[in-house]
Amino acid sequence: MRLGVAGLGTVAQGLFKLLRENANRIARQIGEPISVSRVASRTPKPEIDILGAEFSTSLESLISPDVDIVVELIGGVDAANKLIADALQSGKPVVTANKAVLARFGNSHIACANKHNVPLGFEASVAGGIPIVATIKDGLAGNHIDSIYGVLNGTCNFILTEMDRHGSAFDAALHQAQQLGYAESDPSFDIDGVDAAQKLAILGSIAFDQPIDMDDVYIEGITKVDAEDLKYARELGYRVKHLALARIFNSSVEMRVHPALVSEHNLLAFVDGVENAISIAGNGVGSLLLKGPGAGARPTASAVLSDIIEIARGKSSLPATTGIARIASSMEELECAYYLYIPVFDEPGVMATLADVFGKHRISMEAVIQKSDAIRYSEDTRWVPVVVLTDRTSESVMNATEQDLQNLDYVQGQIRRIRVVELN
Repeated sequence: MRLGVAGLGTVAQGLFKLLRENANRIARQIGEPISVSRVASRTPKPEIDILGAEFSTSLESLISPDVDIVVELIGGVDAANKLIADALQSGKPVVTANKAVLARFGNSHIACANKHNVPLGFEASVAGGIPIVATIKDGLAGNHIDSIYGVLNGTCNFILTEMDRHGSAFDAALHQAQQLGYAESDPSFDIDGVDAAQKLAILGSIAFDQPIDMDDVYIEGITKVDAEDLKYARELGYRVKHLALARIFNSSVEMRVHPALVSEHNLLAFVDGVENAISIAGNGVGSLLLKGPGAGARPTASAVLSDIIEIARGKSSLPATTGIARIASSMEELECAYYLYIPVFDEPGVMATLADVFGKHRISMEAVIQKSDAIRYSEDTRWVPVVVLTDRTSESVMNATEQDLQNLDYVQGQIRRIRVVELN
């Protein structure tokens, strides 16, 4: 089995190392060795052992008779998308780790793979070394999937963990993530929630037999979360996580990515650092939790290699895309509890006024935190944070409630709101 590998980055290097270290076991599993016949990259890197492959700076060189599987590991969108399309149209199986390409062009690539009856593997596009795609597509093929939720972005999880453990400000935690190589110099793709949303769109398409569609995913990042929010969440019995969630709701598929308060009674609350974790609920198996490294050279290369081995065994399959009609539920219809951080002037009558607003909108306050030692000063003004945990209500009602609260003369700063997600 001969590979044509596009790219010489960390994942490609990890793949070469695994192919070399595990060569005998791989050959036993598929009945023949796997070799790398061609490698293509924009820049030669002679210091990298490419296992005797022929090197070229032309990606087109991989569409060659001596290549059985094209492995796309260059990242980016345009060049990678063209390579995948060209390879599939030429009747060559493709393995890719490129979630950005799949999120934008995955439906057309799946259609092309089906048309030419060739495999398309993308295990490595979601959650690094966690075998989540194979678990849903193959291991749970006989289940009706009810929900998927989890932590899908290691950068966000690392930042929130640092803020939680050490009280670090968001900017300081982000800077540390960048210094350690967990965040890019431009981290917006991660901290704005786009990365997790792309992964969720891919998982949702597999779980619910739907086309991949980023427009169906509600996206919210972590830039507005403050270290104080994590401290108060702990007092209330929760942790703050950047949560990705897909579920069947009102006979449609709901997919959303946003910060959330997760109960300390749920294992997901204790997934820290750069790790990922995903829970899947099916009507046959019940609930499963998969946890592990969500990125890195070897974990991602391991996922790439698993696709290659499945293709070599002739067992690779493509997801169906003809399931229930997708009507993405409006966030306005969402019902949940809410955490609110309300900065108010330290004056008599404030709590009664806040209670009047909640009462007007028929929202119960499950818990309230107001501490005298939390009094702050802004110029000559005394103010104090009031933290409220509400009962369940709809997003539309909470939007109206927050607007009324924000308009109060007592409120001296921006209210922060985080959804509470009940994970069963």
